[in-house]
Amino acid sequence: MQDLDIKLKTKKHMNRLIITISLIVSCLVASAQNEPVKTAKGYEIKIKTSAVCGMCKYAIEKDLAFEKGVKESDLDVDSKVLTVLYNGKKTDADKIRKRVTEVGYHADDFARNNDAYNNLPPCCQDGAHGREKPHHPDGKH
Repeated sequence: MQDLDIKLKTKKHMNRLIITISLIVSCLVASAQNEPVKTAKGYEIKIKTSAVCGMCKYAIEKDLAFEKGVKESDLDVDSKVLTVLYNGKKTDADKIRKRVTEVGYHADDFARNNDAYNNLPPCCQDGAHGREKPHHPDGKH
């Protein structure tokens, strides 16, 4: 009977350990999602933006074509996630985020440039297309 109690306690501890490790790994993955990933073609970064439409996609992708070191960019309008492939010797993730803000959009925790935002077409501004206003990274609008 005592052996059975020990086995049950050990199994309980193992289950707790597995759950704890899973939670830690999940937290690490979630916190690293905006960090560059090395690929065979260079570095890839995924950036959450405040883009709302196809015009936003066009504006961001066109502008990034002129950023030194950017090889490819693709904005998924539905998720508002911009995926950029770049040469890490010529640029870095923060320069790319900064470039997106200079077009008029938030980029992860980088706030958009307000002058650039004010020059965006109305369809690219907050509340366009019936979508809720994006939250400013600092909690402002």
